[in-house]
Amino acid sequence: MEDDAPVIYGLEFQARALTPQTAETDAIRFLVGTQSLRYDNQIHIIDFDDENNIINKNVLLHQVGEIWHISTSPADKGVLATCYNKTSDTKVMTCAAVWRMPKELESGSHESPDDSSSNTQTLELLCHLDNTAHGNMACVMWEPMGDGKKIISLADNNILLWDLQESSAKAVLSSSTALEGKGQLKFTSGRWSPHHNCTQIATANDTTVRGWDTRSMRQIYCIENAHGQLVRDLDFNPNKQYYLASCGDDCKVKFWDTRNVTEPVKTLEEHSHWVWNVRYNHSHDQLILTGSSDSRVILSNMVSISSEPFGHMVDDDELSDQEAQHQEEKIKEPLQDSVIATYEEHEDSVYAVEWSSADPWLFASLSYDGRLVINRVPRALKYHILL
Repeated sequence: MEDDAPVIYGLEFQARALTPQTAETDAIRFLVGTQSLRYDNQIHIIDFDDENNIINKNVLLHQVGEIWHISTSPADKGVLATCYNKTSDTKVMTCAAVWRMPKELESGSHESPDDSSSNTQTLELLCHLDNTAHGNMACVMWEPMGDGKKIISLADNNILLWDLQESSAKAVLSSSTALEGKGQLKFTSGRWSPHHNCTQIATANDTTVRGWDTRSMRQIYCIENAHGQLVRDLDFNPNKQYYLASCGDDCKVKFWDTRNVTEPVKTLEEHSHWVWNVRYNHSHDQLILTGSSDSRVILSNMVSISSEPFGHMVDDDELSDQEAQHQEEKIKEPLQDSVIATYEEHEDSVYAVEWSSADPWLFASLSYDGRLVINRVPRALKYHILL
């Protein structure tokens, strides 16, 4: 029985880091990283059993510090990276490291662990991404279609490209570049494009969005004042190679065609506070998820700028004359962009929203108070898109 009701899981600690397990395409799995100053931090492995509508969890200790960002290898189910705070000599640094989870937890399990026996296990450190010379790490991005050997980290105003060698036990810096200019030059986030043979990334710093070629480490486009205030997050349309979404502290979500960056293609103004996160659905790129400090998650249908602006194209030979005429009329009136649903299960700032890697109709959202909510695209819309 498929139910549209949300499933809620509460962590005992505050949290802001969430990721789907990218290499896991069979089981629905998310990882959440905690932010506790007083206790050892944890990574919660959340397995969602959609037949029974229940969550199974495993907890891994992350003893090195509060987790600010978490990302998973696209090729190896057991490997992940975290950015975390480390205090040394009264100075706080944000560092990054690559880890391996215990073998038995690598793939999504559907057995509910007996609570008494679910001992907390520890992550195995594979390597540090040494940033002593480069500053604080904002995020780690894996090459999307790669073998899990190439990653980029953003540290203050530096873009660092790493090669993971010896089954990820060693990270070698293969190239880097730095933002030049005046003012506080610090990256807030970045995204690796799945297009152009994975040779491009986009970065956000202050109110600017920039595109970079990872082969030459040169800037290829620049959207100055993309937002009126700080840009928080970016995402590439998985099906349209020049389309990029951005969101920020001006409460807006904007969609760009990177070939012509003078104006956004579309702007969404549905949130009433900072927008922390924007995510395209991997299979149906008209579906856009956003999460904000207004405690809401909004699912929008941006059909006019999707790869199927007129719905599925039907082969003319299959239609009778009447149907063909009706189809033509339908194509003339483009589908409307709209907000599909607003989710209000959170009571605190929503710092992360992510689609499942295994089920295109399912997504998770995480608020700062440690509440993780798993939701589905409304069934009516799902069938409308599929049929």
